[in-house]
Amino acid sequence: MSPTVTSASPTGELRARVWESVMAFDEAATIATLLRALDAGMNAEDLLLDVIAAVQGRVGREWAANRITVAQEHAATAINDRALAAVARHPSVPTPPARGRITAACVDGEWHALPARLLAEVLRIRGWRVDYLGAQVSAPHLVAHLHRTGPDAVALSGTLATRLPAAHATITACQAVGTPVIVGGAAFGPGGRYARLLGADAWAPDARAAADSLDRGPLPQPRPAHQAIDDLPHLKDQEYTLVARSRPRLVRAVFEALETAHPAVRDYTEAQREHTAEDLSHIVEFLAAALYTDDEDLFGGFLVWTAGVLEARRVPPAPLLSALALLERELQDFPRATTTLRAGAARLTRTPPTRTAE
Repeated sequence: MSPTVTSASPTGELRARVWESVMAFDEAATIATLLRALDAGMNAEDLLLDVIAAVQGRVGREWAANRITVAQEHAATAINDRALAAVARHPSVPTPPARGRITAACVDGEWHALPARLLAEVLRIRGWRVDYLGAQVSAPHLVAHLHRTGPDAVALSGTLATRLPAAHATITACQAVGTPVIVGGAAFGPGGRYARLLGADAWAPDARAAADSLDRGPLPQPRPAHQAIDDLPHLKDQEYTLVARSRPRLVRAVFEALETAHPAVRDYTEAQREHTAEDLSHIVEFLAAALYTDDEDLFGGFLVWTAGVLEARRVPPAPLLSALALLERELQDFPRATTTLRAGAARLTRTPPTRTAE
């Protein structure tokens, strides 16, 4: 792990300048600042990870704290993506002889592509030949690519825990053709707990650690004749499958019940109704992910984060707690689901939401 960089350090000052230009939507100034640092001798990998990635992380935190809008977040992400390309492809960045081939991709349904792109560029700088496939790569398309190219490993990135079932299918499919998989990203939980659960061959907390792991030598070969159900025997109860398939019905039922329990909901604008339906859909998706992993903490952590986001937007928490109770009523015949919902509600009430710090 690299040491923490304070704002008073040269890297911290550079990061502050880049943040200012990104939030001013000044792409030219952002890239010029980074290239000057490169010309002054700063390592390209450090620029990518300690500046661009750090700025992007702050973008996410500022959005969660309601200090920037969705539009600002999207614009900043686009600028960071183009700045990343400008640094990585600058003529002064060395390109060592190829040491092997890696396929980098995002989990199917995962649109947060910047972490995988960062890893791909770091690996290229270190001499790897990298096939970067981008966001939302389905398992069949990825496996077809593996058959054509025969890489040494797949680097799979995931940010949202709701995509863990898709990640599991992808990991298993890659391993079935003999290609080991290293995973990373927030989706895989603290300390990579879900990476181990889903049978990944390796996990890394960040791009630098992933590159270091691949540099140390080949990943272990996958287990032969391995099936996804071998990792998660609890899925035999079918609760995950039934909840996941029932999501549209559950969202409609809970929304209608919310209108009865909270008359103010009936007066929501069309935009507010859409946002409420989206929030309910996310709740069901994260509940399904918790059932898939058999981990109540996954759902509870999502609820605490959601409560903080709602608080930052001055949305009262009462409808969220009501939604959990109503969803529990709809799922009263699902013991793991109801236990997870109760544990989530209990955690929410005993953990006051806090605003995201800068």
